[in-house]
Amino acid sequence: MGQHPGIQVGYVQGAFGIKGWLRIHSFCRPKEQILEYASWDLRMGHLENSYRLGQGKLHGHGVIVHLSGIDTRTQAEALKRAQIWVSTRQLPPLPAGEYYWYQLTGLDVKTMSGQELGKIERLMETGTHDVLVVKGGVSDSEILIPYLPGDVVKEVDLEHKQMTVDWQLEFS
Repeated sequence: MGQHPGIQVGYVQGAFGIKGWLRIHSFCRPKEQILEYASWDLRMGHLENSYRLGQGKLHGHGVIVHLSGIDTRTQAEALKRAQIWVSTRQLPPLPAGEYYWYQLTGLDVKTMSGQELGKIERLMETGTHDVLVVKGGVSDSEILIPYLPGDVVKEVDLEHKQMTVDWQLEFS
């Protein structure tokens, strides 16, 4: 991937069939969006190799793909549990006010009154809405904040790596 940052978009679950196809777990929503990225970097430990996406399709509840140069079940099995990364250059631009999770991770979170809550460590997908997991602020524990733009999330400033939220900490 060189100097361009990347994000993990899924991982290899295992081999599919005998001709080198792979079963993929996609982090994308919808999951078949992973098929829109032409170049994949598969990472296992310290090893990283780039592949071109040949073919791919939805299959059952998952996604199956064929990558260039992977033509046998043995080659496919060797990639089990590999992380799938793509360059952020391949990501389609989002409408104003929408963000990829990787852009929000690491932002400093403060309340509208200026109280520092910590940094966004990660986001979680729940049934109803995504949740920001914030750590390292006034509270020693994780703070879970619903990611509700306009309601709870008042401002996202990527340039200054900050998010302002309408949120009150409850101390007992």
